[in-house]
Amino acid sequence: MILNKTTNEQYNIKITYVNSFYKRFKGLMLKKDFSDGLLFTNLKDSSIHTLFMRFEIDVYFLDENLLIFEKTTLKPWKFYKPKKQAKYILETKKDLLKLSINNKLKFK
Repeated sequence: MILNKTTNEQYNIKITYVNSFYKRFKGLMLKKDFSDGLLFTNLKDSSIHTLFMRFEIDVYFLDENLLIFEKTTLKPWKFYKPKKQAKYILETKKDLLKLSINNKLKFK
């Protein structure tokens, strides 16, 4: 579950924590569909790719306070590097959530 502390909106989606090299490497590759969220932690690098993916995703880059500082939507087979290093990265299917830059989140 995700709580947008800025707007008080709540999203009842399952969050899978991605906190190892293998989980990060695998990510959403080769999945046919996706209706939940992936929260990447323990990041050494904030760059991402959508190689071997079959659908578009929204990517939210968060700082250490869980504040969204950058957002992008990526089609399959793309690369992206945010302007600064993120502490967390949230990936969801395109248009699943209505989140914006400067929204502060809480994960349950």
